Amino acid sequence: MSVTVHSLGCRLNISESEELRGMLRGAGDLVVVNSCAVTSEAVRQTRRAIRRARRANPDARLLVTGCAAEVERDMLATMPEVDGLVPNGAKLDPRAWNVPAAPPVARAGKRYTRAFVQVQNGCDHACTFCVIPQGRGPSLSRAVPDVLADIARHADAGIREIVLTGVDLTSWGGDLENAPRLGKLVGAILKAFPALERLRLSSIDGAEIDRELFDILGFEPRLMPHLHLSLQSGDDMVLKRMKRRHSRADAVELVARLRAARPGIAIGADIIAGFPTEDETMHANNLSIIRELGIVHGHVFPYSPRPGTPAARMPQVDPATIKARARKLREAVASERAKWLEYNVGQSLRVLAEADGTGHAEDFAPVLCPPGTQPGAIVTITPERIVEGMLA
Repeated sequence: MSVTVHSLGCRLNISESEELRGMLRGAGDLVVVNSCAVTSEAVRQTRRAIRRARRANPDARLLVTGCAAEVERDMLATMPEVDGLVPNGAKLDPRAWNVPAAPPVARAGKRYTRAFVQVQNGCDHACTFCVIPQGRGPSLSRAVPDVLADIARHADAGIREIVLTGVDLTSWGGDLENAPRLGKLVGAILKAFPALERLRLSSIDGAEIDRELFDILGFEPRLMPHLHLSLQSGDDMVLKRMKRRHSRADAVELVARLRAARPGIAIGADIIAGFPTEDETMHANNLSIIRELGIVHGHVFPYSPRPGTPAARMPQVDPATIKARARKLREAVASERAKWLEYNVGQSLRVLAEADGTGHAEDFAPVLCPPGTQPGAIVTITPERIVEGMLA
């Protein structure tokens, strides 16, 4: 009798899947697919994961949760492989699974070198392309004591790096008393855990970076020099039609300030190819911002219309054009990434070793560790070359 959890999509889903594995231990022969609905491709992958899970576990009970279980509920409910759906908002409630409540368990050991800690869920914004508010609901923040208690469990288990996650991470605190900002939470974590060696942020909205968070990024070496921005586009008209809250100039100015405060910070970004009405000039602006910002960790998403969103009703770009533009965007990111990796050759890097013989530097550069490096160790490595996209 075993419990298997398949996680698709974002880091928040990964974090929640780890909690599900602990909560459902002993629940019998059970398979859970923690789904994603951010794009039509994500939904296709969810359906494929369900079919594969059923073939591998023909006698197990198969339940689906996650964003697709909300956004694509009717479609998933008709799949013969699926035994039931668990609402996304209830998936961390033991009552939804008919299991007894139990204290959360931090997983450590050689396979677990970092822990994802959820501090926020849901979103109050209305980006015209996004279906996630339908799947996750309004923004809800976890109180500081609850977050610190989670981190304490991971620290006690020997975890060396904590990654803060959320659907709209930088909106943390807006629904709490006195509406604290994310910088307050980050400062509280660093103060409460002086032995914590690495704290990292998942994707953030640059328009919501508060002064305290910016200042901490500038002086605190334990907050990793790596930010992934929810950029989405480098064209002002597209950003306006997306109902984003920043302009191209805002993004450029923010990254310039970040690099002035923290030289060497690595910038990642989410970028959408082929948003409705996007013409060649708008696409060119998307390409050029990759070079202008030096984006080295790029998540490029070919646009796909999501049910019930305003963008789905806008004039659509031809799918073949979207695919070609996504390829060009990925090539531009790959070019910036190659230059960045080359710059890191010969640099002294502090690397957190993984179980598979690789590791990540503070700026999230991928590194091949020397043979025999203990998983979970933080070691100093001076790479001499690049091997298959990794420093070695």
